[in-house]
Amino acid sequence: MKKEWFFDRVCGHSLVAYTEDGKIVEVGVEFGGVRHALGNIYKGRVANVVVGMQAAFIACGMERNCYLPQGEGVFTTYDGEGTAQKLTLKEGDEVLVQLVKPARGNKGAKVTCDLSFVGKNLIYLPRTDFLGISRKIVDPAVRSALLKEAAKLRAEGEGFIVRTAAEKATKRHLHIEAEYLKRVYRAALEQAQGAPVGTVVYREYDLPIRVMRDCLGGGVTKIHVGDGQLYEKVLKLARMGGLGEKKLSLYTGKRTMFSHYGLDAEICALADPRAELPNGGYIIIDRTEAMTVIDVNTGKYTGESDLESTVYETNLLAAKEIARQVRLRNIGGIVAVDFIDMEREEHRLEANRVLEEALKADRAKCRVLPMSDLCVTLFTRKRTVNDLSSLMLKPCSHCTRQGYVFSDAFMAMQLRSAITDCLLQGYRTAVLELNSGLMEAILKRRFFRDDLESRWQGKRVYMIPHESFHEEQYTIRGENGKILTLPPEAQLLY
Repeated sequence: MKKEWFFDRVCGHSLVAYTEDGKIVEVGVEFGGVRHALGNIYKGRVANVVVGMQAAFIACGMERNCYLPQGEGVFTTYDGEGTAQKLTLKEGDEVLVQLVKPARGNKGAKVTCDLSFVGKNLIYLPRTDFLGISRKIVDPAVRSALLKEAAKLRAEGEGFIVRTAAEKATKRHLHIEAEYLKRVYRAALEQAQGAPVGTVVYREYDLPIRVMRDCLGGGVTKIHVGDGQLYEKVLKLARMGGLGEKKLSLYTGKRTMFSHYGLDAEICALADPRAELPNGGYIIIDRTEAMTVIDVNTGKYTGESDLESTVYETNLLAAKEIARQVRLRNIGGIVAVDFIDMEREEHRLEANRVLEEALKADRAKCRVLPMSDLCVTLFTRKRTVNDLSSLMLKPCSHCTRQGYVFSDAFMAMQLRSAITDCLLQGYRTAVLELNSGLMEAILKRRFFRDDLESRWQGKRVYMIPHESFHEEQYTIRGENGKILTLPPEAQLLY
């Protein structure tokens, strides 16, 4: 199987895609300037303790106070000598907390006092007396040896979780990584001394680096990088991880990298609630505040024999596609799947089994419940970061917040490809007509700054705002004339 990763910086944001045999399996987007990343550690202050909710709320410098469950209410502080003290949280206390679940909707972020520092082979738990190991390491002898080695690396009150990658790591590598993670923790403690509330004392790596650390194991065929500075960083990490330089490729084409490899359209399709099945059926993915609901439909497929066989075949295809879509869109929380009604119990059991089996390829933990008599299956998927659609979409101003349109940042990514393709046709100037609000966002956030200094150097891009244009509506044309006839509201890009 051909396994490829694609890394690029697009309009100041990080965009990562993973494909298997040319088909996208995972997509990650991290918008530039996002301060509150999962895994960051903040110096916070207890704003209030709510006994009735068995929780505390921590001010960490975010828009909303963070939620700390009662199980986290007893925490450990360390003085300069590393001496541990057990304290119970009360209003006004200052405490180090780590973001474990991002803010969503009207809910603030969830935090923990049980800090963790993630490496390639180990997760260091400085405040948790615990030893664990990845379930994907199945050899009993290997598991036992790795746990014994991890036990040697920890001091009293500390813990380690052995990650899957450690199966191929040497004792020396484990020791070096453990010492490094401990130094990172001590540095965070030192930075917290005297720092104001809201200070980020430890910042998790950005998206491309996390992918290099967590996802690039054996079997990767090629790694494509579309940005020169990012390439140097990825190259350094690839050497450290033993991937070698031969698998790395710096994309130098004139088109944008994702357009060149035909991935743009696939990524944009992830904003569509409808996903097609190979037989002509389809699924509808509907996000709500509490859960995600997926409906299965036969669509154009009419089958070749009886209704039960038609429905059964469609449900099996849907089960595999649902597992792919929740991974692609990074859908977390509770997912309810309304399969098409099947009369035979063995068919219901098999559809559930196929779904469960397909979800095993997902790095996020999933738990599938038995299918009900109504052919509805519930499963949970661990929510790690915001799902992809929450980054790609924003509420539509034309339908009283009941619908969604592409976000400004995601529209800018599409316009970047359109402008690049226009200029590659030999034009010296591109004239872009677009929604006035989107134009304002592009100018304010300087989405195209890097492109003007590289692939668009020596070219001109004019933008013409229209109040009547829908947020996703735009036109583009190329010009070679020295004198252009443009309306007075036209503006040269930067």
